[in-house]
Amino acid sequence: MNQNVGAMDKRLRTAVGAVAGAASLATLAGSGPLPAVAAPVLGVVALAMLATAATGTCGLYSVLGVDTCPADAGGPR
Repeated sequence: MNQNVGAMDKRLRTAVGAVAGAASLATLAGSGPLPAVAAPVLGVVALAMLATAATGTCGLYSVLGVDTCPADAGGPR
């Protein structure tokens, strides 16, 4: 699968994943203001964001035809 997540997009996904993960853990610990059902949802969001940032590939982007990688990036994509 071709990479379709650019550098800035990766940074944003990493930040969102970190915040969602921290909120999930805070909710599980009981110190977060969210209901308990939000913890697994935030955990899945965190894992998805961090996985797509790490691999550089987003399945939803592939389906929608979105590509945030620069066109002049060297090497195979």
